[in-house]
Amino acid sequence: MSGARRKEEPPAPPPHPQQQHLVANGGGALRGSVWGKALRSDSAWEDKDEFLDVIYWFRQIIAVILGVIWGVVPLKGFVGIAIFCLINAGVLYLYFSSFQQIDEEEYGGTWELTKEGFMTSFALFLVVWIIFYTAIHYN
Repeated sequence: MSGARRKEEPPAPPPHPQQQHLVANGGGALRGSVWGKALRSDSAWEDKDEFLDVIYWFRQIIAVILGVIWGVVPLKGFVGIAIFCLINAGVLYLYFSSFQQIDEEEYGGTWELTKEGFMTSFALFLVVWIIFYTAIHYN
């Protein structure tokens, strides 16, 4: 036998939390995913930041959809901006107050939830609206 030492392999890194969850579920889909909870009525939100992230990303989705519609329709000026603001705030208000039925005071009140991610979605809406309007209506 030779006197060579066997090289030991470094320990494997710990599995990613989602991989641990997959193993716990028997390899199935993520049952407790954030988006799964977001689409179910009256979900329990232990982590407040998760719910705020859902509100933020719903706003961005609404901004893109309305920006495309406003660009294609062709809607112009203050009327388009005002309708966007009403729809964006109204849909999200209905989502968190009626669909999710959360206690707004846990998140700083209705106003805090209503304005969560609003300015970012407004900027995204304007960019999408201008791009689609220009691309379709100016040859």
